[in-house]
Amino acid sequence: MKTPKRLQPLVDDGLVDEVISRLMSGKEADIYVVRCGDKVQCAKVYKEAAQRGFKQAVHYQEGRKVRSTRRARAMEKGSRFGRDQQEKIWQTAEVEALRRLAAANVRVPRPYDMLEGVLLMELITDDQGDVAPRLCDVAPSEEQALEDHAQMMRYVVRMLCAGLVHGDLSEFNVLLDAYGPVIIDLPQAVNAAANNHAKAFLLRDVHNMTRYYGQFAPALLDSRYGEEIWALYEAGELHPDTPLTGEFQDSGQAANVDDVLAEIKAAFEEEQERLRRARPEQDDGAAH
Repeated sequence: MKTPKRLQPLVDDGLVDEVISRLMSGKEADIYVVRCGDKVQCAKVYKEAAQRGFKQAVHYQEGRKVRSTRRARAMEKGSRFGRDQQEKIWQTAEVEALRRLAAANVRVPRPYDMLEGVLLMELITDDQGDVAPRLCDVAPSEEQALEDHAQMMRYVVRMLCAGLVHGDLSEFNVLLDAYGPVIIDLPQAVNAAANNHAKAFLLRDVHNMTRYYGQFAPALLDSRYGEEIWALYEAGELHPDTPLTGEFQDSGQAANVDDVLAEIKAAFEEEQERLRRARPEQDDGAAH
Protein backbone atom coordinates (compact mmCIF):
# COMPACT_ATOMS: atom_id res chain seq x y z
CA MET A 1 0.00 0.00 0.00
CA LYS A 2 1.01 3.65 -0.35
CA THR A 3 3.09 4.85 2.58
CA PRO A 4 1.05 7.16 4.85
CA LYS A 5 2.56 10.61 5.36
CA ARG A 6 3.15 10.07 9.08
CA LEU A 7 5.11 6.86 8.41
CA GLN A 8 7.31 8.29 5.65
CA PRO A 9 10.01 9.59 8.07
CA LEU A 10 10.42 6.07 9.48
CA VAL A 11 10.79 4.69 5.95
CA ASP A 12 13.32 7.41 5.10
CA ASP A 13 15.34 6.61 8.23
CA GLY A 14 15.31 2.87 7.47
CA LEU A 15 13.28 1.90 10.53
CA VAL A 16 10.43 0.65 8.36
CA ASP A 17 10.98 -1.13 5.04
CA GLU A 18 7.36 -1.58 3.96
CA VAL A 19 3.87 -0.61 5.08
CA ILE A 20 1.83 -3.78 4.52
CA SER A 21 -1.68 -2.71 5.52
CA ARG A 22 -3.75 -0.56 7.85
CA LEU A 23 -4.99 -2.73 10.66
CA MET A 24 -7.54 -0.41 12.22
CA SER A 25 -8.41 3.18 13.09
CA GLY A 26 -9.07 3.91 16.76
CA LYS A 27 -10.06 6.95 18.75
CA GLU A 28 -6.49 7.93 19.58
CA ALA A 29 -4.39 6.32 16.81
CA ASP A 30 -4.24 4.55 13.46
CA ILE A 31 -2.61 1.12 13.49
CA TYR A 32 -0.55 -0.29 10.62
CA VAL A 33 1.17 -3.60 9.94
CA VAL A 34 4.73 -2.92 8.77
CA ARG A 35 7.83 -4.87 7.81
CA CYS A 36 11.08 -4.01 9.51
CA GLY A 37 13.84 -6.09 7.98
CA ASP A 38 12.70 -9.70 8.23
CA LYS A 39 10.21 -8.99 11.04
CA VAL A 40 6.59 -7.90 10.86
CA GLN A 41 5.72 -5.31 13.48
CA CYS A 42 2.94 -2.93 14.43
CA ALA A 43 3.13 0.85 13.90
CA LYS A 44 0.84 2.97 16.05
CA VAL A 45 0.40 6.47 14.62
CA TYR A 46 -0.98 8.76 17.32
CA LYS A 47 -3.62 11.28 16.34
CA GLU A 48 -3.26 14.90 17.38
CA ALA A 49 -5.32 16.12 20.32
CA ALA A 50 -7.93 17.80 18.10
CA GLN A 51 -8.57 14.49 16.32
CA ARG A 52 -8.57 12.18 19.31
CA GLY A 53 -11.85 10.81 20.62
CA PHE A 54 -10.70 10.73 24.24
CA LYS A 55 -13.09 12.73 26.41
CA GLN A 56 -11.86 14.51 29.52
CA ALA A 57 -8.23 13.61 28.76
CA VAL A 58 -7.16 15.99 31.52
CA HIS A 59 -8.55 13.52 34.08
CA TYR A 60 -6.18 10.85 32.80
CA GLN A 61 -3.16 13.16 32.82
CA GLU A 62 -3.64 14.27 36.42
CA GLY A 63 -0.68 13.25 38.55
CA ARG A 64 1.79 12.79 35.68
CA LYS A 65 5.07 14.38 36.65
CA VAL A 66 6.83 16.90 34.39
CA ARG A 67 10.51 17.24 35.27
CA SER A 68 11.08 20.59 33.58
CA THR A 69 9.44 23.57 35.28
CA ARG A 70 9.55 25.44 31.97
CA ARG A 71 7.57 22.68 30.28
CA ALA A 72 5.13 22.55 33.19
CA ARG A 73 4.48 26.31 33.02
CA ALA A 74 4.00 26.19 29.24
CA MET A 75 1.52 23.34 29.58
CA GLU A 76 -0.43 25.25 32.23
CA LYS A 77 -0.60 28.34 30.01
CA GLY A 78 -1.67 26.29 26.99
CA SER A 79 0.94 27.84 24.69
CA ARG A 80 1.87 26.18 21.41
CA PHE A 81 5.05 24.86 23.00
CA GLY A 82 3.02 23.65 25.96
CA ARG A 83 0.55 21.82 23.72
CA ASP A 84 3.44 20.19 21.85
CA GLN A 85 4.92 19.04 25.14
CA GLN A 86 1.56 17.69 26.28
CA GLU A 87 1.35 15.65 23.09
CA LYS A 88 4.81 14.18 23.65
CA ILE A 89 3.92 13.23 27.21
CA TRP A 90 0.66 11.56 26.02
CA GLN A 91 2.59 9.52 23.47
CA THR A 92 5.58 8.55 25.61
CA ALA A 93 3.25 7.58 28.47
CA GLU A 94 2.32 4.43 26.56
CA VAL A 95 5.93 3.38 26.02
CA GLU A 96 6.67 3.87 29.71
CA ALA A 97 3.53 1.98 30.73
CA LEU A 98 4.29 -0.95 28.40
CA ARG A 99 7.80 -1.31 29.81
CA ARG A 100 6.65 -1.03 33.40
CA LEU A 101 3.85 -3.56 32.97
CA ALA A 102 6.03 -6.07 31.12
CA ALA A 103 8.40 -5.92 34.10
CA ALA A 104 5.38 -6.53 36.37
CA ASN A 105 4.51 -9.73 34.46
CA VAL A 106 1.48 -8.27 32.68
CA ARG A 107 1.09 -9.42 29.08
CA VAL A 108 1.39 -6.38 26.81
CA PRO A 109 3.00 -5.81 23.39
CA ARG A 110 6.76 -5.23 23.48
CA PRO A 111 7.68 -1.64 22.46
CA TYR A 112 10.62 -1.25 20.06
CA ASP A 113 10.99 2.40 19.08
CA MET A 114 9.24 5.79 19.14
CA LEU A 115 9.79 8.44 16.48
CA GLU A 116 7.75 11.41 15.27
CA GLY A 117 4.62 10.35 17.11
CA VAL A 118 4.80 6.75 15.87
CA LEU A 119 5.31 3.77 18.19
CA LEU A 120 6.83 0.64 16.70
CA MET A 121 5.92 -2.40 18.75
CA GLU A 122 5.29 -6.13 18.71
CA LEU A 123 2.47 -7.36 16.49
CA ILE A 124 0.36 -9.79 18.52
CA THR A 125 -0.61 -12.85 16.45
CA ASP A 126 -2.62 -16.02 16.92
CA ASP A 127 -1.25 -19.56 16.64
CA GLN A 128 -1.66 -19.39 12.84
CA GLY A 129 0.51 -16.29 12.58
CA ASP A 130 -2.42 -14.04 11.72
CA VAL A 131 -3.23 -10.83 13.58
CA ALA A 132 -4.72 -11.78 16.94
CA PRO A 133 -8.45 -11.03 17.34
CA ARG A 134 -9.81 -8.53 19.81
CA LEU A 135 -11.70 -9.96 22.75
CA CYS A 136 -14.94 -8.45 21.43
CA ASP A 137 -14.66 -10.66 18.34
CA VAL A 138 -14.62 -13.99 20.19
CA ALA A 139 -17.22 -15.97 22.12
CA PRO A 140 -15.50 -18.12 24.76
CA SER A 141 -17.01 -21.11 26.51
CA GLU A 142 -18.12 -20.62 30.11
CA GLU A 143 -15.02 -22.40 31.37
CA GLN A 144 -12.73 -20.27 29.19
CA ALA A 145 -14.54 -17.07 30.21
CA LEU A 146 -14.01 -17.87 33.90
CA GLU A 147 -10.35 -18.68 33.31
CA ASP A 148 -9.63 -15.56 31.25
CA HIS A 149 -11.57 -13.28 33.60
CA ALA A 150 -9.48 -14.58 36.51
CA GLN A 151 -6.33 -13.87 34.49
CA MET A 152 -7.53 -10.34 33.71
CA MET A 153 -8.17 -9.70 37.40
CA ARG A 154 -4.60 -10.85 38.13
CA TYR A 155 -3.35 -8.40 35.51
CA VAL A 156 -5.41 -5.56 37.03
CA VAL A 157 -3.86 -6.36 40.43
CA ARG A 158 -0.32 -6.47 39.01
CA MET A 159 -0.91 -3.19 37.18
CA LEU A 160 -2.10 -1.56 40.38
CA CYS A 161 0.86 -2.93 42.33
CA ALA A 162 3.06 -1.37 39.61
CA GLY A 163 1.34 1.95 40.28
CA LEU A 164 -0.91 2.06 37.22
CA VAL A 165 -4.58 1.82 36.30
CA HIS A 166 -5.38 1.21 32.62
CA GLY A 167 -8.27 3.68 32.60
CA ASP A 168 -9.91 2.47 29.38
CA LEU A 169 -9.93 -1.31 29.73
CA SER A 170 -12.66 -3.13 27.81
CA GLU A 171 -13.15 -5.97 25.34
CA PHE A 172 -12.00 -3.58 22.59
CA ASN A 173 -8.43 -3.22 23.85
CA VAL A 174 -7.63 -6.79 24.82
CA LEU A 175 -6.22 -9.17 22.21
CA LEU A 176 -6.21 -12.95 22.36
CA ASP A 177 -3.22 -14.94 21.20
CA ALA A 178 -2.45 -18.63 21.73
CA TYR A 179 -1.51 -17.99 25.37
CA GLY A 180 -4.46 -15.85 26.44
CA PRO A 181 -5.33 -12.14 26.90
CA VAL A 182 -2.90 -9.38 25.93
CA ILE A 183 -3.67 -5.83 27.09
CA ILE A 184 -3.18 -3.00 24.59
CA ASP A 185 -3.81 0.78 24.32
CA LEU A 186 -2.17 2.43 27.30
CA PRO A 187 -1.49 6.13 26.53
CA GLN A 188 -4.18 7.13 29.04
CA ALA A 189 -2.88 4.88 31.87
CA VAL A 190 -3.13 6.79 35.15
CA ASN A 191 -0.92 7.07 38.20
CA ALA A 192 -2.80 5.13 40.86
CA ALA A 193 -1.38 7.07 43.80
CA ALA A 194 -1.44 10.60 42.31
CA ASN A 195 -4.65 10.64 40.27
CA ASN A 196 -7.87 11.45 42.15
CA HIS A 197 -9.89 9.53 39.54
CA ALA A 198 -7.83 6.33 39.80
CA LYS A 199 -10.41 4.46 41.87
CA ALA A 200 -13.26 5.33 39.49
CA PHE A 201 -11.16 4.29 36.49
CA LEU A 202 -10.22 0.96 38.10
CA LEU A 203 -13.82 0.18 39.05
CA ARG A 204 -14.91 0.92 35.49
CA ASP A 205 -12.10 -1.22 34.04
CA VAL A 206 -13.12 -4.18 36.20
CA HIS A 207 -16.82 -3.61 35.48
CA ASN A 208 -16.17 -3.65 31.72
CA MET A 209 -14.25 -6.91 31.93
CA THR A 210 -16.83 -8.53 34.21
CA ARG A 211 -19.74 -7.37 32.05
CA TYR A 212 -18.14 -8.87 28.94
CA TYR A 213 -17.12 -12.22 30.42
CA GLY A 214 -20.40 -12.33 32.35
CA GLN A 215 -22.23 -12.82 29.06
CA PHE A 216 -20.64 -16.26 28.89
CA ALA A 217 -20.27 -16.98 32.62
CA PRO A 218 -23.28 -15.33 34.35
CA ALA A 219 -21.97 -16.16 37.85
CA LEU A 220 -19.40 -13.39 37.37
CA LEU A 221 -22.08 -10.70 37.22
CA ASP A 222 -22.60 -10.79 40.99
CA SER A 223 -18.90 -10.42 41.78
CA ARG A 224 -17.29 -7.26 43.16
CA TYR A 225 -13.65 -7.66 42.26
CA GLY A 226 -13.09 -3.95 41.65
CA GLU A 227 -14.19 -2.91 45.12
CA GLU A 228 -12.22 -5.78 46.69
CA ILE A 229 -9.04 -4.91 44.81
CA TRP A 230 -9.22 -1.21 45.65
CA ALA A 231 -9.98 -1.86 49.33
CA LEU A 232 -6.93 -4.12 49.58
CA TYR A 233 -4.83 -1.48 47.80
CA GLU A 234 -5.94 1.31 50.12
CA ALA A 235 -5.24 -0.89 53.15
CA GLY A 236 -1.71 -1.64 51.89
CA GLU A 237 -2.57 -5.34 51.67
CA LEU A 238 -2.49 -5.78 47.88
CA HIS A 239 0.39 -7.75 46.39
CA PRO A 240 0.91 -9.08 42.83
CA ASP A 241 -0.24 -12.57 43.82
CA THR A 242 -2.90 -11.67 46.38
CA PRO A 243 -5.76 -14.23 46.10
CA LEU A 244 -9.14 -12.67 45.29
CA THR A 245 -12.64 -13.81 46.19
CA GLY A 246 -14.78 -11.38 44.19
CA GLU A 247 -16.65 -10.55 47.39
CA PHE A 248 -16.87 -7.18 49.11
CA GLN A 249 -18.82 -5.85 52.07
CA ASP A 250 -19.89 -2.20 51.96
CA SER A 251 -18.82 -0.07 54.90
CA GLY A 252 -22.34 1.33 55.31
CA GLN A 253 -21.13 4.92 54.99
CA ALA A 254 -23.38 7.27 53.04
CA ALA A 255 -22.38 7.65 49.43
CA ASN A 256 -21.35 11.03 48.06
CA VAL A 257 -24.24 12.02 45.78
CA ASP A 258 -22.03 14.00 43.41
CA ASP A 259 -19.67 11.05 43.01
CA VAL A 260 -22.58 8.70 42.33
CA LEU A 261 -24.02 11.02 39.68
CA ALA A 262 -20.59 11.38 38.08
CA GLU A 263 -20.26 7.59 37.93
CA ILE A 264 -23.70 7.26 36.33
CA LYS A 265 -22.75 9.83 33.70
CA ALA A 266 -19.41 8.12 33.04
CA ALA A 267 -21.12 4.73 32.70
CA PHE A 268 -23.59 6.17 30.19
CA GLU A 269 -20.80 7.73 28.12
CA GLU A 270 -18.86 4.47 28.26
CA GLU A 271 -21.85 2.52 26.96
CA GLN A 272 -22.32 4.99 24.11
CA GLU A 273 -18.65 4.65 23.23
CA ARG A 274 -18.93 0.84 23.40
CA LEU A 275 -21.85 0.87 20.99
CA ARG A 276 -19.97 3.18 18.64
CA ARG A 277 -16.94 0.91 18.65
CA ALA A 278 -19.10 -2.13 17.99
CA ARG A 279 -20.30 -0.71 14.68
CA PRO A 280 -18.25 -1.93 11.72
CA GLU A 281 -15.85 0.77 10.53
CA GLN A 282 -15.72 1.86 6.91
CA ASP A 283 -12.02 2.47 6.37
CA ASP A 284 -11.28 1.64 2.73
CA GLY A 285 -11.17 -2.09 3.32
CA ALA A 286 -8.53 -2.07 6.03
CA ALA A 287 -8.01 -5.33 7.85
CA HIS A 288 -9.33 -5.70 11.42
